[in-house]
Amino acid sequence: MKRTLIQNAVIVNEGRKVLGSVVIEDEKIAEILAGEEKATAPCDEIIDATGCYLLPGAIDEHVHFRDPGLTHKADITTESHAAAAGGITSIMDMPNTNPQTTTLEALDEKFALLGEKSSVNYSCYFGATNNNYTQFTKLDKHRVCGVKLFMGSSTGNMLVDRMASLRNIFGGTDLLIAAHCEDQGIIKENTDKYKKEYGDDVPLALHPVIRSEEACYRSSELAVKLARETNARLHIMHISTAKELSLFSNAPLAQKRITAEACDSHLLFTEEDYQTLGARIKCNPAIKTAEDRKALQEAVNSGLIDAIATDHAPHLLSEKEGGALKAMSGMPMIQFSLVSMLELVDKGAFTIEKIVEKMAHAPAQMYEIQNRGFIRKGYQADLVLVRPDNKWTVTTGCILSKCKWSPLEGYTFNWKVEKTFANGHLLYNNGEIDETYRGQELFFER
Repeated sequence: MKRTLIQNAVIVNEGRKVLGSVVIEDEKIAEILAGEEKATAPCDEIIDATGCYLLPGAIDEHVHFRDPGLTHKADITTESHAAAAGGITSIMDMPNTNPQTTTLEALDEKFALLGEKSSVNYSCYFGATNNNYTQFTKLDKHRVCGVKLFMGSSTGNMLVDRMASLRNIFGGTDLLIAAHCEDQGIIKENTDKYKKEYGDDVPLALHPVIRSEEACYRSSELAVKLARETNARLHIMHISTAKELSLFSNAPLAQKRITAEACDSHLLFTEEDYQTLGARIKCNPAIKTAEDRKALQEAVNSGLIDAIATDHAPHLLSEKEGGALKAMSGMPMIQFSLVSMLELVDKGAFTIEKIVEKMAHAPAQMYEIQNRGFIRKGYQADLVLVRPDNKWTVTTGCILSKCKWSPLEGYTFNWKVEKTFANGHLLYNNGEIDETYRGQELFFER
């Protein structure tokens, strides 16, 4: 049994910062030591973490790794390497691949692919369609993280737009329903309006006008209404507007049946950034106003927003060319998500304890993940060491995502991920990935 001591770190966990050390025994956290406390037995390896913060590994419950079928732009191997380099130790992959993960056979194939290729821990969603709700009872609730529901059309066109189907979906499962909420009727009306004015090449600046605040609010409002009627477990993803926040409660997480996610892109950027970054920040739902961004940041702190995720969605740069209707929506964020949120800590938007809560603790609680998301004795040793005051700049050469670009290229960060441990294994170490390691399948205690 290998014992590893990570000593002299500032441990950030469950709302507290404590100078101390952690002992890993094989896959698990064996001891958590405060201050000068010594390990109870000798350790095979000692890592001096002086000056670093030790956090539970982030859990990204919203990624698009594009595997199978879209692997020209990303695959499980490359994107899980990017996750590890970003301090993210567990991911939950979306179903809008080719084939879509909307049958039991496709689901089995996705799990097999993840087990074969993912360097980090993993699960995946089962995708809802207008007519596959009869399959929900056959899903293993301990393996499948949730049901993904597109109430707005996005990459892959998995739109569910029939009211009868929506009612069947909300009434047909006890699993968490993760919803993409944008009203397709409003989007179409806005699209038609601007196509009359501009033709097929509508300017990119109109993307947040076409996929408007009202389109987001109306769809989210409907999802919340259906969830309340059926007592479904609803999680609305990538909230992008201040108006939608009125739909949520800041009750303790354990008391909620309806939860909300913010993505780092909506916490970082505003519509003004289209002028400099163009389609690199085009995503669905769209980046909106500075007021919306401020409201989302405040909602993270108040508890209206329960989790922070990435919606990591790589495309080739050639696929990002064109205006509001032509450039593909989505951006690669997983490698730089945690450090981006730590930059917002430096700017006073959040505390580091809040980032740990929203990126590790809350996903583990919401999805009822067994033995992960916290620095607790007996839990899997999914850990990340980050160092402040260690400046470095994002360049194309350091990007591990297959698409090889980032909207953050040229940005100089103050925080750096030094080491990432998955199940006690040193997966990422100062720029080096152990490409031989494979993560574990997540298990849900439901």
